[in-house]
Parts: sequence; C-alpha cells; structure tokens
Amino acid sequence: MRKIKAIKQNGASFPLALATFFTKKFLKLRYIMIDTTKKFWYETIKQDPDSGARAGVLHTPHGDIPTPIYMPVGTQATVKGILPRDLEEAGAKIILSNTYHLYMRPGDEIVKKAGGLHSFMNWNRPILTDSGGFQVFSLAKLNDIKDDGVTFSSNVDGSKHFITPEKAIDIENNLGADIIMAFDQCTPYGANHADSEKAMYRTLSWLERCYNHHKNEEQALFPIVQGNLFKDLRLKSLEATKPFIKYGVGIGGLSVGEPKPLMYEILDEMYPYYPTEVPRYLMGVGSPDCLIEGTLRGIDMFDCVLATRIARNGTALTSRGKVVVRNGMYKEDFSSLDPECDCYCCRHYTKAYLRHLINTGEMLGGMLLSLHNTTFLLRLMRNLRESILGGYTREFAKDFYAKYGK
Repeated sequence: MRKIKAIKQNGASFPLALATFFTKKFLKLRYIMIDTTKKFWYETIKQDPDSGARAGVLHTPHGDIPTPIYMPVGTQATVKGILPRDLEEAGAKIILSNTYHLYMRPGDEIVKKAGGLHSFMNWNRPILTDSGGFQVFSLAKLNDIKDDGVTFSSNVDGSKHFITPEKAIDIENNLGADIIMAFDQCTPYGANHADSEKAMYRTLSWLERCYNHHKNEEQALFPIVQGNLFKDLRLKSLEATKPFIKYGVGIGGLSVGEPKPLMYEILDEMYPYYPTEVPRYLMGVGSPDCLIEGTLRGIDMFDCVLATRIARNGTALTSRGKVVVRNGMYKEDFSSLDPECDCYCCRHYTKAYLRHLINTGEMLGGMLLSLHNTTFLLRLMRNLRESILGGYTREFAKDFYAKYGK
C-alpha cells in the first residue's frame, strides 16, 4: 500500500514537499501518514477540548468535504428553487438526493443511462443518497414488512413494489452517488421498546446483506444506527454496527417528532462510543440550533429540507431569528432581509418586496428565500468550523444564541 507523509501545523495540512521547509522553520511539527490509495478517507483537523465538536475533512472522488457540514437536500435531483450555479456560489460542498423518489421517477435505470446522478443533474461535487427506507415507511402505503424486505404501494401511482436490502443497494449503485446509505427500518416517535428493538435487529440484519451485496468501490456505504429513544438499544445498535463502519456512520430515527432535549440526550449517550476515524452523520436534522447542538455532541454531517420548505411558505432564517415576511408588519419595510448576509437576495431585495412576492404566489419569492436560507445554514457551518479551529466554539454558540434565540 502506497503512503505519503504529510504534516499538520495549527490545523493545516501540508504535502511532503513543504514538510522539510516547515520543519526547518518551526518546531514541534507532527508527522502523519495518509493513505493515498483510498478513494474515501476522513481526517480530523482539530478536536475542541471543551465539547465533542471537531473540524475535519472527508475526502471523496468528487472533492473534499470540510466538516462539520450542512448538506442541502435535492430530493428529486434538484434543490427546490435554487440553480446549481447558485448552490456552488453559496458554498455547498455536497448535496443529498432521495433514493425512493428517484426510483419512482424517473427511475434509477434512466439515471444510470444518463451516466449517474452527477451527469444527470450536472453536479460535479459530492452527492449522498439515502436508502429510501425512511420514505418507504413514512410516505408509501405499507402492505407488509418482513425480514426479506418491504412490500408497499407507491405514493405516486399506487403501483406495488418489493424492496429488499439488495434491491436498495442496486438502486443506489445505479444512481451513482459518492456516499450511499444502508437500507434500514425507522420507527416513529412513541414506538415502544419491543417494536423498536425488533426494528433495530432487522436493520442490523439488512445492514449485513447490504454490505455483502455492495461491490462498487466508487461509492462509500454508510450503515445506520437505530433504536428510537431507548439508550440501551442505541448503544447495542452502534456496537453491532461497528464491524461495518468503513467510511462513516449514520444516526437515523431521530428528529421524527420528539422534543429536541430527548434527541440531545441520545446523542450525549452515544458520543463516547463513536468511532473517531470516520464522520458521523445525523440524518434529517437541519435547524440552526440543532446544527450547533449536534456539532457540540460530535456530529460531522447534517441534512434537512427545512431551509427550502419554510422558504416556500415565506419564512426566512436570519441572524436575528426567523422572519415571516408574509406578515403585515413588513408591508413598508424597505430594509434588507438580513444585514449580516451577503447572498443575492439580501444584496438586492427588501422585506417589502419579498412579502409582495410571497403573498401574490410568485415563484421568485420562494426561490429568493430558499437561496437565502440555504446560504444562511452553509455560512453558519463554515463559521462554526472556524470557531472549532480557532478554539472558541462555546463562545461562538453563546453569541449566536444571544442574537438568534434558542
């Protein structure tokens, strides 16, 4: 296995060519070994000493992903209301697409013929696809759940389908994302211990089948930890999942209706047992407070449709909290949406104009607010990462909440 040396100084990585120079100039430089033959690998740049927060980089064939990171959600191979060009300019390093929806329309075979998702949607940065498990259990009309797989009726046309762990992997292989998720069973908030335990063990069984079936080295397979809100099940799931954790691990089944403090309790319980050499992905979480609190508890990756969904309804995320622009108080407010934001929306348009667009049903209103909200969350994560590197993470969180609220 071919390896090269690199060094780190104050959180920055330098290739071997610069190592000798810096070694002569500075003292106490630390050498590390990086395996350059791997297509995917994660490195921690700095661990916050006062919390679980850490700054790192996930290396993929389509580019490096600085963590912690927020991933905009492009359910149907597009982030609703935002041009890919604008996503790139906003700083999106990776986006998420939905396996269930793309299997239904246009079909994974069509995407494969187009050359995979990157080619199909003309996005050259990393992509993650979920397994479709959450949508199967939340959107489709379920007919039967067995250890072999799930039979369900499509929410699009009522057609019947049977998805196995192997079938889910085949679909994700056809879609061609960089990171793919194992097929899992997600239980709803309020599920009892027995049902949650049964679903957890089924998820573990399906994980082994996904792992054995997946052969594409161009895609990193992440397993998913389940167990609902039961701490014992979460720890059992995580421990049993560890043999299958090669590139990263997902934490599923949270943010499904439970109070946020309960989610934080589960994350606190799991934190000491996470593997340190891979990123941890908290699935379906994306409000500003949850991004910060999740990061403080050792999470590296997040995704959520919140930014664009609330934008279409006229709600903006700003440095001073949420602004509902459709409200009458903004009828003659000719100030920008957020004076601390430099996105296209905030540079060019006022609250009064945005209110007019939303209240008249003009699509531009949702587009501008979607771009703003997504930019806001991407900037929040960049600033949070800088605070980890700079050693002031707790202070950053405190200052953010003082203005935004909690």
